[in-house]
Amino acid sequence: MKIFHGTENANIARPTVLTLGVFDGLHIGHQRIMRQVVERAKSVKAVPTAITFDPHPRAVLHPESAPPLLQTLDQRIAYLEFLGVEQTIVIKFDSEFAASPAKNFLNDIIRDRLHAKEVYLGKGFAFGKDRGGNIELLRKLSTELGFVADEVEEVRLRGRRVSSSEIRELLARGKINLARQMLGRPYGVEGVIIRGLRRGHTIGFPTANLKPHNRVIPKYGVYATATLIDGTWRKSITNIGVRPTFEKDNEPSIESYIFDFDGDLYGDVLRVRFLHRIRDERKFSGIDELKTQITRDSETARNYFRHKGVENMLDLL
Repeated sequence: MKIFHGTENANIARPTVLTLGVFDGLHIGHQRIMRQVVERAKSVKAVPTAITFDPHPRAVLHPESAPPLLQTLDQRIAYLEFLGVEQTIVIKFDSEFAASPAKNFLNDIIRDRLHAKEVYLGKGFAFGKDRGGNIELLRKLSTELGFVADEVEEVRLRGRRVSSSEIRELLARGKINLARQMLGRPYGVEGVIIRGLRRGHTIGFPTANLKPHNRVIPKYGVYATATLIDGTWRKSITNIGVRPTFEKDNEPSIESYIFDFDGDLYGDVLRVRFLHRIRDERKFSGIDELKTQITRDSETARNYFRHKGVENMLDLL
């Protein structure tokens, strides 16, 4: 994967087939676009290329309503590579870029630097001044600029349009199964393991306390999860919340109890994927009641993991 931060160095010798977008989450709608780009690039002997923007355009144009992102930029780039994209160009989105006429970008970047043969946009996507860079403009200018332009049809699931905003809403409501279907994989977060108060160790359930890089966290509660350790997805349960049994913290915590594991993870970067919601977070009368509930939660998760479909899913994570 070649990565270009900005367009000034993105003078590509080979022709490209490309797409543009934020692509937050790289859900199944985005994946349809990437498949089109990769397949067409192979067909016309070009380089499959994605142009993405950082930060999110709304964070610049309407910061009061800017959404938290499902992925960090590094996670987005890594998954683009997984989907077969061979080069990614990250454009810093700022007020200057937002004010630039779309035609200038098409002339200077898409044609002259990237030598695009074909350009694909997701349904409704637009860029440039007054959102002038839409599929209608690309089609109108395609002959003049020497590329084919087309729009990739959106994906719908259970009557809903698959979108990053819909997935954020599902996660906020704890609907991780439907979110997983829209993403095409379980939603996950990653972050550094930090030293906590070690309450889990004292009650027999040592937990890894994650300081997440991701801003979107599922609804408070307990989940059956998979935690990536040394290249292996291990079964776990994860609590998200403010630990009301002890004291209500201002900042929510993400604590994972990893089954059949006894190692030191402090300082490591871990990835946790949310597979099944077990229950809401609640306050217990004391440590004994909490221990009893964690035991029940663990057994619920182990029963979930015994299902054949889940075992197969773990193999594919």
